[in-house]
Amino acid sequence: MLKKLSFLLLFFAFIGVVGSFAAKSNEDITGAPPYGVPEEEAPDINPLAFLHSWTRPDGPAKVGIQVGHWKNDEVPEELKNLRNNTGASGGGMSEWEVNYAIAELIAQKLKVQGVTVDILPTTIEPDYWADVFIAIHADGSEDRSKSGYKFASPWRDFTGNAELLVELLNSYYGDQVDMDYDPNISRNMRGYYAFAWWRYDHSIHPMTTAAIAETGFLTNAYDREIIIDQPDISATAISEAIIDYLRKKQLLG
Repeated sequence: MLKKLSFLLLFFAFIGVVGSFAAKSNEDITGAPPYGVPEEEAPDINPLAFLHSWTRPDGPAKVGIQVGHWKNDEVPEELKNLRNNTGASGGGMSEWEVNYAIAELIAQKLKVQGVTVDILPTTIEPDYWADVFIAIHADGSEDRSKSGYKFASPWRDFTGNAELLVELLNSYYGDQVDMDYDPNISRNMRGYYAFAWWRYDHSIHPMTTAAIAETGFLTNAYDREIIIDQPDISATAISEAIIDYLRKKQLLG
């Protein structure tokens, strides 16, 4: 009887631990982005080692705008876990459609300023380089009251410029978009797969200044009125932040 009781106590303790872990995992799940790499996996490498052998390619300012979840079904084998992740949805739209509309408007505004722009799907070419890379996403949650925007940089920024880029993005978005800031930066944002050049071939070059955007919650009615019905507001704020960054770095007149 005592052996049976001890076994039952151990069994329920184990179930409690598993339940606690599952609950914590569910708390971290939002609409996008998927499959973030934890910080402890990011390499600790002296950024000066890159600067000694790397120089910026000649040419005009270049920006890569990734449309989150666009063409997920075309990813290579190394990104196969992304194939069934369609992101958030709301207002009758899938996330990639909302992201694409905002990305297109950003691209138009940048091109007017003489910036070379690539609009990129989920899969980017190996070692993709640009002066700025920004992944456009929209968030989602089972809690429909959750609202807000946020921007984040990679765990490791070897350019030394990502903090400034994110600072400007937050500043312009906060000033121009009538939406609260959401401070909940997840591992999935900082460890975004496109940032993880040490793990994936289809990722940015380590000397690409990068950020990821969550433009608002598709699962929140108020946020949808902005990012779906008035995408130009979000696009203007993001494009002006990028232009300001490029000018500060003397990459744009």
